[in-house]
Amino acid sequence: MAAVELILLQRVEKLGQMGDVVKVKPGYARNFLLPQRKALRANKDNLAIFEKQRAQLEALNLKRREEAERIAERVVGMSVVIIRQAGESGSLYGSVSARDIAEGCTAGGLTIARSQVVLEHPIKTLGVTKVRVSLHPEVYITVSVNVARSPEEAERQARGEQVTAAAEEEAAPAEEAAAPEAEPAA
Repeated sequence: MAAVELILLQRVEKLGQMGDVVKVKPGYARNFLLPQRKALRANKDNLAIFEKQRAQLEALNLKRREEAERIAERVVGMSVVIIRQAGESGSLYGSVSARDIAEGCTAGGLTIARSQVVLEHPIKTLGVTKVRVSLHPEVYITVSVNVARSPEEAERQARGEQVTAAAEEEAAPAEEAAAPEAEPAA
């Protein structure tokens, strides 16, 4: 298939900056960039329209970026606690998705959409994980996601304790005390 030429209306990660003319696969253009109004097809009419509106678009982008930077300064070091059921080994009976993280951030005072959460893969284990949140195409913050079985366990994980290892260590002395000690054969 032939690549499609587009004019970017905003910065797109791993693709280009506002105003760049880029070639992308037709599906990426048709299903993502064009419907979300991140790009226009690169033809003479659209190039002329873009050049007329370029100053307005750049001013609007600068205003949104400054607003995102102010928000990022206010919520630096944000932490979200998510309570889930998990097995003894610390693996979840399900996973924590971008939607769960977005809801946790909203409950914590930062209103974001799930599309703003940059999650490489769902979180499937207990523990503290760092997740990127995109407030603007050029502004990212890091949110600490604490996945635990209970609020008490979340507090222990936040202090840096290994919860699954601590549970195993607590169980080991109990097993040793329960087993009768064998006397050496003389």
